[in-house]
Amino acid sequence: MLDTSIHSLSGLFAQLGLPNSKKDIEAFIEQHRPLPQAEPLSKASFWTESQATFLREAVLNDSDWAEVVDELNVLLRD
Repeated sequence: MLDTSIHSLSGLFAQLGLPNSKKDIEAFIEQHRPLPQAEPLSKASFWTESQATFLREAVLNDSDWAEVVDELNVLLRD
C-alpha cells in the first residue's frame, strides 16, 4: 500500500530524534541560522552522522520527506 501521508516539520524533528514542539523547532532554527548558502544542509556541523545521512538521502532519493527537508533548509537560511 502506498503511503500518501504528508510529513510536517514537527514530524521531521521527531524523525531526527529532536524535540519537536513548535517552540522547540523555533528555538532550533534561531540557534542554528543563518546557515551559509554554500553549505549543504546535511553538512552542517550540528547534525549527528545519522541525522545528516537521513537529510542527505531524503533529498537525493526524492523521498516523501524531501519537501519538508527543503522547508527546513529554507528556514535555516533566512
